[in-house]
Amino acid sequence: MNLKIVFKKTENTLITEDKILSFSFRKEAYTPYTAFSAVYAASFDRPVEFSEVMFYINDILIHHGLVNSSEVKKDGRVYTGRISSRSFTSLLRQNQMEPGIYTQKSLNWLVDSFREIPYITHEDNSQESYFFIKKGATMWDAVVNLAYKVCDAYPYIRGANCVNFNAPENAVQFSYDERDMLENGFEVTEDRLVSHFHMADIQGEYGQYELTDTDVTDRQIVRHRFFELDRQFLYNPQQALTYRDSYASRGWRRYFCSYSGYRGEDLSDLAVLENSVSGRICRIDIKGSSAGVTTEISVYNDKFYSID
Repeated sequence: MNLKIVFKKTENTLITEDKILSFSFRKEAYTPYTAFSAVYAASFDRPVEFSEVMFYINDILIHHGLVNSSEVKKDGRVYTGRISSRSFTSLLRQNQMEPGIYTQKSLNWLVDSFREIPYITHEDNSQESYFFIKKGATMWDAVVNLAYKVCDAYPYIRGANCVNFNAPENAVQFSYDERDMLENGFEVTEDRLVSHFHMADIQGEYGQYELTDTDVTDRQIVRHRFFELDRQFLYNPQQALTYRDSYASRGWRRYFCSYSGYRGEDLSDLAVLENSVSGRICRIDIKGSSAGVTTEISVYNDKFYSID
């Protein structure tokens, strides 16, 4: 497959590297950024300060982000580079907002008007609601709260840096049968599940707002969580417990398969696995080198995503 890393230097010139010794890429429904790392044969012999990293597979841009770390070392006459990067949407989690209540705000306002962060786009969504920002909360906290209130959903990243609430109208369906798969399986992750949620009322007293998840207690898991009145849900306090319960179950059940190559899948595209499981793609793991690429596709069955 055709792989290339394009670096933009701080003075806006570009360096393209296509001798990829190894790389790893992950995109996940509950993670507000894509993560990319690689080792490559470097064409330059000294450290370079990069402002942007772009990674392409067969001319499809699958990652565009900031540099976490970058190094170049020499072994004999060979220069080897290492890069680690997160997409620009990671900045949504690194920009705090002024505490207080924001009324009649939408995703369009939050991304377009509140902070100017490069390269971040979003679905066109003007549905308005209020959200409360506590001290230290970030733009991503606001995005999450808005998505839950207006769409009963958890936001995700589609494309290189596009924030979405809803499943895309142009979602592509991918089918995988036994002939395609290198492996397939099913995973259950229960260490995040919470059995009991307790929220204080406006006087700080507990007992009024309670939620017990019987799916969790049926598994003999006992985990109690207590928290103060969540002002993000003042108009519907019980919703604060329901949201926390749904988030604690994220990725609870995962169906997956891997194959050789990459077909261009994205989050919230449709996947039909050989064992008749079908649902939205919730995780994409791509690994390999210039010699070959392996892709693993995951479908979740939890409280935000369901399978057919």
